[in-house]
Amino acid sequence: MPAAVLWDLDGTLLDSEKLWDIPLYELTEKLGGELSLATRQAMVGTNVKRTLDLLYAEVGIDSPSAEQLADGAAWIDRRMAEVFGGSLPWRPGARDALATVRAAGFSMALVTSTERDLTEIALDTIGRTLFDTTVCGDEVDGLNKPLPEPYLRAARRLGVDPAACVAIEDSPTGTESAVAAGCTVLVVQCEVPVEPGERRVFRDSLEDLTVADLTALVA
Repeated sequence: MPAAVLWDLDGTLLDSEKLWDIPLYELTEKLGGELSLATRQAMVGTNVKRTLDLLYAEVGIDSPSAEQLADGAAWIDRRMAEVFGGSLPWRPGARDALATVRAAGFSMALVTSTERDLTEIALDTIGRTLFDTTVCGDEVDGLNKPLPEPYLRAARRLGVDPAACVAIEDSPTGTESAVAAGCTVLVVQCEVPVEPGERRVFRDSLEDLTVADLTALVA
C-alpha cells in the first residue's frame, strides 16, 4: 500500500485555476498588456515568482525590479484573498476521494505552489484536519515545483520514502516535481495537458477513486 498520499491543490482538489485567471488577467491589463493563452498556461502549477516573471515579460518588462515584483505579488495576493473568500469549487470526485483515502488511514499531505495565507483560506473549504502536513509555495526556500523539493519535504515531514508515495497532480509542472521526487503520480489533467512518462498513471477524474486503485499504483 502507499506509504502516503500527497495531494496538489489548485486544479486537483479545487477547480481554482479559473479563479487565478481573475487577478492575472486584471493585473496584466492594469499594466497595459493582454495575457495570452500560452503564457497563462505556462503559469499553471508554478509559484508566484515564476508567474510574475511571465506576466511582466508579457507586458514588455523582462527584468522587473524587486519593488515591481513585490507590488505585483501583493496585488495578486489581495485580489485572490477576495476571490478565495467566496465559494470555492471542487474538482469532480475530489471531496469523496479525500474522504475515502483519509478513512482508509493513509497519511496525507497537501503539497501546493499556493502561498500559506491563501492556502489557509482554501483549507476552510477543504478541511484542514484531513492532512497530516501542508507544504506551501513560500515554504520551500525557492525550490518550487517543478523541482522535487515540495514533495521531498512533505515525505520528510511524514517520515516516509517518497518512492513509496502516490502524488495526485493535474499539471505538467506539478507532475514533473512529484516524479523528480520519486513518487508515482496519479495524473488527473485539468487546464493543461500532461505528457505521458515514467511513473505517471492517467485517470479522467477522481470520481469513484478507491483504495484498491491507489494500491495498484505502487504494487
